[in-house]
Amino acid sequence: QESRGLGDVYKLQGINAEYGGDKNSVTLNLSMLYLSRALKKKSTSLKPKNRTLSSTTNSEPKAPFSLPPLPWARKSLAPAISEETIEYHYDKHHRTYVNKLNTLVSGKPEAQLTLEELINKSQVNTPIYNNAAQIWNHTFYWNCMSPEGGGKPKGQIAEQIESQFGSWEKFKNDFSSAATNHFGSGWAWLVKEKDNKLKIFQGHDALNPLTYGLRPILTCDVWEHAYYIDFRNDRSKYVEKWWDVVNWEFANKNLGDQ
Repeated sequence: QESRGLGDVYKLQGINAEYGGDKNSVTLNLSMLYLSRALKKKSTSLKPKNRTLSSTTNSEPKAPFSLPPLPWARKSLAPAISEETIEYHYDKHHRTYVNKLNTLVSGKPEAQLTLEELINKSQVNTPIYNNAAQIWNHTFYWNCMSPEGGGKPKGQIAEQIESQFGSWEKFKNDFSSAATNHFGSGWAWLVKEKDNKLKIFQGHDALNPLTYGLRPILTCDVWEHAYYIDFRNDRSKYVEKWWDVVNWEFANKNLGDQ
């Protein structure tokens, strides 16, 4: 270690140790080098050794609600819905509802409730209701679509649509009309009533069918942020493309067809 230090000094002075040189200068620089190293070592030893413990102790409590992961890759619904739309819709809008709800319930008893409990116990159009419902609505909406979706329905959902709406074509037309012509922001839903009948339901803003004891089967988001990047103000074109990715398997599970 000493020879390495001397080598440093000689190199600094441009002197080769084998041929001598200004020894006073070498001694002075060597002393300064050792002093510098000693101070550096002392400074390092004074650093707190429990930084990890300190960081853990002072960390913020875990937020009660988190952003659920998407059930597919962001680009997998294209060309029906672009990756850019998913990035803005999911990473910006959906995430904002989660962040706002966490702020609203922080330190309150509501932080211990589930989204469904908040929806059922909160007054409609209040901040907690709106943000809880929008988190739930969007999570449900993502699952209503699939890269392997689209086409005509199959299984139990196909049978019930046929028996209760007369035909697949009539149901598709009625649902598309409800989604396209809904005034303002909101959602178009296929729901199951308590008597097991299927019904097309329009929800304004964040309104969730659970509020009325209805069982959601499918939904189409008709807020502008769901389609404006891809289709600008042409909501009807968006709804038409939405049918190309509808997840009928998810609809069947919601009916109870396992």
